[in-house]
Amino acid sequence: MGKWWQEEAVYQIYPRSFQDSNGDGVGDIPGIISRLDEIRALGAGIIWLSPVYASPDADNGYDISDYRAINPKFGTMRDMENLISEAGKRGIKIIMDLVINHTSDEHEWFKKSRAGDPDYKDYYIWKAPKPDGSPPNNWTGFFMGDVWEFDKERGEYYLHLFDKKQPDLNYRNPKVLEEVKEILRFWLEKGIRGFRCDVINLLYKTSFKDGKPAIITRGIEHYKSQRRNHEILRELRRDVLDKYDCFTVGETAMVGLDEAKLLCDKERGELDMLFYFDHLEVDRRIARYVPKRFSAEKLLEVLGKWQQGLEWNAVYLENHDQPRIVSHYGDDKKYWKESAKMLATLLFTLRGTPFIYQGQEIGMTNFDFTSMEQLNDVESRNIYALAKKMRIPAAFRWELIRTASRDNARTPVQWSAQTGAGFTSGTPWLGINSNYARINYDAQKDDPDSVLSYYKKMLALRASSATLKYGAFKPLYADRDVMAFARELDGESLITLLNFSKKRKTALFPGEIIISNTGRTEQNAWLEPYEARVIKKNL
Repeated sequence: MGKWWQEEAVYQIYPRSFQDSNGDGVGDIPGIISRLDEIRALGAGIIWLSPVYASPDADNGYDISDYRAINPKFGTMRDMENLISEAGKRGIKIIMDLVINHTSDEHEWFKKSRAGDPDYKDYYIWKAPKPDGSPPNNWTGFFMGDVWEFDKERGEYYLHLFDKKQPDLNYRNPKVLEEVKEILRFWLEKGIRGFRCDVINLLYKTSFKDGKPAIITRGIEHYKSQRRNHEILRELRRDVLDKYDCFTVGETAMVGLDEAKLLCDKERGELDMLFYFDHLEVDRRIARYVPKRFSAEKLLEVLGKWQQGLEWNAVYLENHDQPRIVSHYGDDKKYWKESAKMLATLLFTLRGTPFIYQGQEIGMTNFDFTSMEQLNDVESRNIYALAKKMRIPAAFRWELIRTASRDNARTPVQWSAQTGAGFTSGTPWLGINSNYARINYDAQKDDPDSVLSYYKKMLALRASSATLKYGAFKPLYADRDVMAFARELDGESLITLLNFSKKRKTALFPGEIIISNTGRTEQNAWLEPYEARVIKKNL
């Protein structure tokens, strides 16, 4: 009925934290190969591989110094080719991260641009200082700092919307887009089946005027989802992507529904689907750092808007930039197992391609670090420094970071209760959560009541159900703690009923219970804490 990437589930791997094969404390490609059977057994048919390109790692691989080389920390190009081959033998396709808004400042293009090489001079966005020597405009970046860095060698400022070691490419120069096309072809010819496109709606900077007042990302109106950005995406599809059996999913910063339709409605020929963030921010005031009270009613409102507004959704609850969902919308203490399963029920009954982040399938939680010294994330360090500059008390600063840091999702995967959590025999690059002795893959793989087993059941249910894959989404009911929605197709209705609270709640939707995270098979008028049911009825 649909494309292969609509039928399958995607498993995201953050390579440095997935599986270390050589004891250096950093996950690697041979380690990924060693775990392909576990991914297949889960029921995922696609792997999204976060960056493995050559990189100095200022932003954990999202600062690329060579798009056609593998970071030696992760292995070799032969290892990468072996991964593609071995995954293929198991029926698993691989998509890679495409990071083309910026490169590393250690990329050869930037080195030559900085030196004034006429062939590369305009590969990046350079601007002269104002007469007083100050930056060209007042923009601020995504990592809570300045976006202009003065380069003494060239005598000009260069733009970096992210870290200063991530200079933005200049898409006013047609040579840059041709370079990107060749990068796409290089990997597609190796057997890659698509790309997750990093901050893909920020590529083109239409103007460099001062930005309007804003708490963060001042100036974004001059570069978010600009008309030329859309033209670039259509050109990439027309000239490269349409010639291969592949798909694209975009990470789109601060995108609204109307913008999203322009980026991924089928007839426009840009992206196949995209990631939005609204559904993970219903309990946040400013991005994910300032909390407010959770509301299931608000969550269903947001989900309904996107589920009904887009032709196809990329459905996710976790990734490498978000806190662990069981620590966010669940209860990672008393009701850890129940809430992890409840959230899995939500994920796999929404309309769209589901994305699972490594460790999510065993209910991994936020980190248990106690100080900034234990963190690696550049964004967290910058936000902490800004909060300190604003004289926010130390305890409150740490609470912001503890609950929202990207490192929450980046602690190594907990494979076993052995020292190193089965991730490494060495010293891990980032601390391992001490709950690995209790929460780990080995402890769950043969337990029919485990979070892992429930993920497998939900994936199998989705795979067997045309209604869950392609049925229309219909909101039914919500209050502060409980929500219900239906998926409807060809006379069948599958109702998902969820309790997001620690209290028993009254809720009854008649029909046959086909799966429940409590094992309940008979209907009653209440939901236990964090209970989830999928109910079948004929229309």
